[in-house]
Amino acid sequence: MSEAQGSGARGFPAFAARRGGRARGQSFWAKAWAEAMEDVWPEEGPLKKGRSLARTGRIGPITVSTGRVAAEVHGGEETYRTQLTLTVLDDDEWDLLWEKTAGRPAETGVLLAGDLPEDLLEAVEDARVRMLPGYGDLDADCDCDALDHPCPHATALAYQLSWLLDTDPWLLVLIRGRGEQEAVEELKSAVLLRALAGGDEDGEPGETGEGGSRPEATAGTPDPDAYAAQRAAYSRPTTALPALPPLPEPPTAPEEPLTGIEADPLDRLAADAALHARELLAHVHGFGAAPPEPLDLWQDTVRLAATHPDPRAVQRLREGCGRPGEDLDRAAAAWRTGGRAALETLEHSWTPPEQQAARARTALTTAWEAEELPPIDVDGNHWTLTGRDLQLRLGRDGRWYPYRRRDDRWWPAGPPSAGPAEALADLTGPAAGENAGDGPP
Repeated sequence: MSEAQGSGARGFPAFAARRGGRARGQSFWAKAWAEAMEDVWPEEGPLKKGRSLARTGRIGPITVSTGRVAAEVHGGEETYRTQLTLTVLDDDEWDLLWEKTAGRPAETGVLLAGDLPEDLLEAVEDARVRMLPGYGDLDADCDCDALDHPCPHATALAYQLSWLLDTDPWLLVLIRGRGEQEAVEELKSAVLLRALAGGDEDGEPGETGEGGSRPEATAGTPDPDAYAAQRAAYSRPTTALPALPPLPEPPTAPEEPLTGIEADPLDRLAADAALHARELLAHVHGFGAAPPEPLDLWQDTVRLAATHPDPRAVQRLREGCGRPGEDLDRAAAAWRTGGRAALETLEHSWTPPEQQAARARTALTTAWEAEELPPIDVDGNHWTLTGRDLQLRLGRDGRWYPYRRRDDRWWPAGPPSAGPAEALADLTGPAAGENAGDGPP
C-alpha cells in the first residue's frame, strides 16, 4: 500500500483470482457499501457480470482518492480504464457532521481511537450528509463503450472496493474528502469547541428559550458572544515554536557493557513497555478496550521471536526456551499470522459446536461447485483435504487458519480468513504458494 504525497490518494495491489467465495465484503461497512451500490444500480445483469469479473483477477491495482476510485480492467487483448466517482462533502458539511458526532460520546471515543463505528451513520443522518452512495451521487465511467450503464467493469470495481473496506473502512471517509488523520483532528476540534461552549446533552450549544429568545448568560452558561470569540481564537493559525537548542555531544560508548548485559534487546524491551503503557493510558481515559491478559513465559518468548528483527536475539531465544528450535520457529510463524489466537490454534485442538461445524459445511457447499469442492476429513477443529498436505484449522476466535504439511509436521501457511470458503480458496488458489514461506528462517 502506498500513499501519494500531498494528494491523499492511496494505492492497493490487485486482488488475486478467487475460486468460489462471496463477491461482497463481509464487514459492516463493506456490506453497507455493497447494498447501497446495488440500490443505486438495481439492474441484475451488470451486477451479476460484475460479481463474476471481480473474482477473475483481471482488475489491476486500485487507486482510492477524494471523490474517485479507479483501476484498469484487462479484457482479453483490451485494457479498459474504469473509475467510480462520488460527491465530495464541502467544509460546511464536514463541520456539521463532526458537530453532530461530538455530541455522541460513544461514537466519538471509537473514532478518536482509530476505528469507524457503525453508529456513525446516525450522526451522518442527523447532519443530512452522505457517507454511503445514493441516487445521483454515485457514477461510473469506463472506456469499454458497453451499452449497459454501469458496465460490468464498473460494478466489478465497486465489489472489489467492498473487499478493501473489510480491512480499512476509513476509505469511505477518504472518498468523501477527508483522510483519517485529518478527520480525527477535525473531530478533536469539534469536541474542544463543544467543551468550551458547554453544549447541552443533545449536543446543541446555545439552545434558544421559549419564543425563540436566547436565555441570559448565568453562572455555568456560556455567553454566545464569548462562544463566538472562542471559536475565532481557536481558528487562528498556530505560531511556530522557537528553535531547539543544539544537542550536547554524545557520550563516549564504553568498551564493555556496564551491566554485563548486551544492549541489543533493550530497544525492543523499551518499545514493548511504551506500547503497554499506551494501552493502559487509553483504557484509563476510556479510549480503548481493557488491555489483554499478560502473556505467559512461552507466549512472550514466541512473540519476541516473531517480532524481533535481530537474528541474534532469535537464536538466543531458541537456545534458552527449553524446547526444540523447530517448535519455536513454528510457533513464531503462527504468531506472525494472527498473534495469540493463531498460537492457540497451532498448539491446542478443540471440538467446535455441531451448529458451528454445520454452518461451515454449508458455507463451503454454497461457495463451491459440487464437482470443484475437494473431499475433506474433519477431526475437531482440523479440516484436512483428503490426500493432500493442506489443512484448515478453526480458531476459537472464529477465524480459519491455513496449514501445510512439511516433514510430517503442520506449518502455518498464511493469514486467517473470516470464513472457510475464502480460506480454502486462498489455500488452493494460484497465489497459495506465495504464502507458504512461513517455515523456519
